[in-house]
Amino acid sequence: MKTNAARILDGLNIAYTLREYAVDPNDLSAEAVAKKVRMPLSQTYKTLLCKGDKTGYHFAVIAGDCELNLKRLAAAASDRACELAPLKDVQPLTGYVRGGVTVLGAKKPYPAFIDAAVLSLPVISVSGGMRGLQIIIAPQDYINATNAAVVENLGRTI
Repeated sequence: MKTNAARILDGLNIAYTLREYAVDPNDLSAEAVAKKVRMPLSQTYKTLLCKGDKTGYHFAVIAGDCELNLKRLAAAASDRACELAPLKDVQPLTGYVRGGVTVLGAKKPYPAFIDAAVLSLPVISVSGGMRGLQIIIAPQDYINATNAAVVENLGRTI
């Protein structure tokens, strides 16, 4: 199934693989997705919508086995503080539901920040723009496609 995210990658001539999986609406965790797409949790990336106190909304992209370092995100985004966007705001702002959020093809081109650990990986898994679909892609290709800024220690291992 092709989503807007996949079409964007096609338009950029970026290689990727799609992996579909059965969705359990009661467990949308990165751990569950990683198992279903047969990827290590450290290579299964989650996309979080955040709001800075000065610059507004942006995406943070971190490994599934990490929690977001809000102080690092704020500094990278030129904010004093950042917080996760309320879940009720995610779909209206991005066009995506929880479990299907991706930087690619969001309603607005919010700035994206990705943890620097991604650069040491051969491939990562990111949401394909809907629940039940992951994109397997080379990290540098993802960074190029999303114009994501690479940030040291954006994610902290849980």
